[in-house]
Amino acid sequence: MSDDHGNTPAAWTGVTVAMLGFLVGGIGLMLDPVNMSLFWAGCGLGLSALLVFAVMAKMGMNSSDH
Repeated sequence: MSDDHGNTPAAWTGVTVAMLGFLVGGIGLMLDPVNMSLFWAGCGLGLSALLVFAVMAKMGMNSSDH
């Protein structure tokens, strides 16, 4: 495993988008009544984090050697 495991722009961006998704989904569940559309929007953001990471990794941003 490399020394920069997880410390790349792609990893940081993916984690940030995933955290935003958890935040949005959690807020949707805490509202009274529960806002399911906000919850599912948060789930969509969480899943899009994988896509963001994959695209950035293909662009070469998953390595500190750039």
